[in-house]
Amino acid sequence: MKLDILAIGSHPDDVELSCSGTIAKEVDRGKKVGILDLTRGELGTRGTAETRDKEAADAAKILGVKMRHNLEFSDGFFVNNTSHQLEIIKILRKYRPEIVLCNAVEDRHIDHGKGAKLVSDACFLSGLRKIETFHEKVKQEAWRPKHVFHYIQWKNLEPDFVVDISGYMDTKVAAVRAYKSQFFDSESKEPQTPISSSNFLDSITYRARDLGRLINTEHAEGFMVERNVAVDSVFDLI
Repeated sequence: MKLDILAIGSHPDDVELSCSGTIAKEVDRGKKVGILDLTRGELGTRGTAETRDKEAADAAKILGVKMRHNLEFSDGFFVNNTSHQLEIIKILRKYRPEIVLCNAVEDRHIDHGKGAKLVSDACFLSGLRKIETFHEKVKQEAWRPKHVFHYIQWKNLEPDFVVDISGYMDTKVAAVRAYKSQFFDSESKEPQTPISSSNFLDSITYRARDLGRLINTEHAEGFMVERNVAVDSVFDLI
């Protein structure tokens, strides 16, 4: 199965928090979208890896993606090296996405910046024919996505472009709320974390509203680019 978009996150919930409005919109337009999680989020303070597996599956159903896979890298300790790059390359060559969405280039959590660089490097290396990978004992063909875009996470980084997600905010919030163990619950007895506050949950909406305000829409999501994005006409920007 070939994908149009592969959204990659260092942890389950990275994608939902940051670009699930864009995903829901493209799925609604008939695009084939998949999600790749690098770790199971096993170091998360609240819940367990097994809890997160179930929550991630529930979120995937809400978004309507074609596939979701977890590479089970070590949460907090994965590195940007050959073995990790090759595992991502295998996925890229299997699903051949045109666009990859991945972690913020810098952020509060160390895995986000690490994940951004790891995925970016793997996307480049995936296009080199002399790097051999195999899927079910069959040699894979080289594949390099046309674009790698970085979504924005904890830090308010300046986006290079924003996507209007008006009409898809309810789906985004529902996908985020699928991670019940992670986020605000007034009855939870779990320890408090920076992302378990009601303010953080509210920020998902008020950040989208603020980005939407800047482009005169209701809601939007921001992305950063690695190279200039070309348009055929200035009218494409309207």
